[in-house]
Amino acid sequence: MSDYKSYFKENKLVTNYAWILILTVFFLWIVNYFNISYPLTVTSRAASGELAVVGEGKVDITPNNASVDLGITTTDAKSVDDAQKQINTVNNAIVENLQQLGIDKKDIKTSNYSIMPNYDYTRSGAGTITGYNGNTTVTVKVKDTSKLPDVIAAATNGGANQVMGTNYSVESPEKYREQARNKAIANAKEQAQKLADELGIRLGKVTNIVESTNDNGPIPMFKAEALSMGGGNAPSPDLQPGTQTISSSVTLYFEKR
Repeated sequence: MSDYKSYFKENKLVTNYAWILILTVFFLWIVNYFNISYPLTVTSRAASGELAVVGEGKVDITPNNASVDLGITTTDAKSVDDAQKQINTVNNAIVENLQQLGIDKKDIKTSNYSIMPNYDYTRSGAGTITGYNGNTTVTVKVKDTSKLPDVIAAATNGGANQVMGTNYSVESPEKYREQARNKAIANAKEQAQKLADELGIRLGKVTNIVESTNDNGPIPMFKAEALSMGGGNAPSPDLQPGTQTISSSVTLYFEKR
């Protein structure tokens, strides 16, 4: 009886090994026949049945807002009070000139107010104060960009001796982004239809959309000779605001029928 049980167990073990070998060989045949690679990647039929098309849209806008930073620098004031008086006098003259142009006082901001002593180290090792320098910046927002050249001229006539930069911007850019997006969608649909006609397929509904935007700001230009400082009747600089391009790129995914 024990010999029978031992024989049965041995035959069962052999049978199991045989099945394992058969399944292994069958699995390897499946991998080779269907050219399956590792790691395995499963792609849904919906994804393989889609057509992805990229569309682009652009909108060029002339900026409708501007700002400029104007510097006031005084040198060799005899005292701190004298430096403050010089800065305040110029600052008040600038504000008055700008208000005459119709610039609201709330759009004029004074910042970076500083007064520093001048030292002469030739007289003693510790240095001797010989005077004071004062600096401040006046930032002006201009809602009518055509007034920006007149704003700079009025400020320099009031005593500003530095123009540190102009900046143009677009108010409410989101509505222009929407226009660019709509153009990009229309472009993608047009390209998709052309591809469908060439491939002989029918397009279904849009299953997904991916958007990316890119805003390119303008580079303002001016004539250097128009920015002569030092007061007097300085001419208005020739500023060119240029245009700002707002672009959108969308990828539309269409069902293929």
